[in-house]
Amino acid sequence: MKLEDLEVYNLSMDLADKIYYLIEEFDFYHKDTIGKQWIRAIDSVSLNLSEGFGRFSHKDSRNFSIIARGSLYESKTCLNKVFRRKKISEEKYNEILQAHNNLGIKLNNFITAQTKLMDKK
Repeated sequence: MKLEDLEVYNLSMDLADKIYYLIEEFDFYHKDTIGKQWIRAIDSVSLNLSEGFGRFSHKDSRNFSIIARGSLYESKTCLNKVFRRKKISEEKYNEILQAHNNLGIKLNNFITAQTKLMDKK
């Protein structure tokens, strides 16, 4: 199996692209403050999944998936801040929130599967 075959990885890449292009529309101040933090957080999800995929043990891999989940929560907090500060519409907020929630479910399932593989050893 290749990394690119993982649904959770592809969902994280798609969400990162949506957020990246959304942040591109921010003015300089908002790009420089919340925008940079947000893109680092959401990019960290797929980056950590990638790093974990390249590890030799299920325990190492799962650890990076757990870090990815933490980054997803950070990204969700950035989304909430951006919405509260009226930088995005409610429609856009709900769309991105749903993508976060969907990815969160898939990521939790992925971590559960990794834990089961760890427990088999």
